[in-house]
Amino acid sequence: MNEFESEPETTTSRALRSVEFIGQRWLDFQRNVGGVWYLFVDVASWIGRALTSRRIRLGRVAIVSQVVRLGARAIGIVMLLSMAIGAILALQMEPPLRDFGQTDKIANIVGVAVLRELGPLISAVILTGFAGAAVAAEVGTMVVGGEIEALEAHALNPVRFLVVPRVLATTISLVCLTVLADIVAIASGMFVSVYVHNVPAVQYWDNTLVQCEAKDLLTGLVKAAVFGMLIGLISCYNGLRVTGGAAGVGRATTATVVASVVSVIFADLIFTTIFFALEWT
Repeated sequence: MNEFESEPETTTSRALRSVEFIGQRWLDFQRNVGGVWYLFVDVASWIGRALTSRRIRLGRVAIVSQVVRLGARAIGIVMLLSMAIGAILALQMEPPLRDFGQTDKIANIVGVAVLRELGPLISAVILTGFAGAAVAAEVGTMVVGGEIEALEAHALNPVRFLVVPRVLATTISLVCLTVLADIVAIASGMFVSVYVHNVPAVQYWDNTLVQCEAKDLLTGLVKAAVFGMLIGLISCYNGLRVTGGAAGVGRATTATVVASVVSVIFADLIFTTIFFALEWT
């Protein structure tokens, strides 16, 4: 064999490379989960200090400005998609329910589905695109520009002044957006049911009130708060660990969107399982 020709790859070498690839991805996953967890502990610590000590303030102006900047931008798209989801549910549920003479029960299905699942989930996905990517890019640019080091040089903690306001802002914003999404989706389903399926408006509204309980809204808002916190933590974590200049900022933004969506869906699965076990469904 010519000395310049490479030896053919054996089955053993391919298997070893596959194992190495899987092991490396698993280690990266553990590192990222651990990093987000430590960042959460640090954020919770600063919030606890602010609530128990008058000398430490989180900065209401910073939190409100972040809520306006991150959450207010998503209001329009949340309303638009929630309206579409409510109409889709009403249109898709009518044929099977009509076969059983239960067309008026569209209200029951739309109300429960939106309050428990679709409201917080749709809002979280939208906020990931608006807030998650923006926060990761913003914090990452600060890291590349040396602004984080400048804060540390002035004895200012980056977690306290950068991360905490953004995590609180995404949490508050997502809870508010979820309430808005619930209202718009239910109203959209009612509009389609009344004007397309000829369901009396009073009957639709009565069925919604009978079917939906306070726990349905509460579970949805709890999910929204956790989803918002996850989006804020993941975006800040990816932003703080940016390396490689502008290309690193782009990678962090992409990783934030993917990781946030995956985390939100798996968190939703965990919450749904817990609520099902507790018979809160």
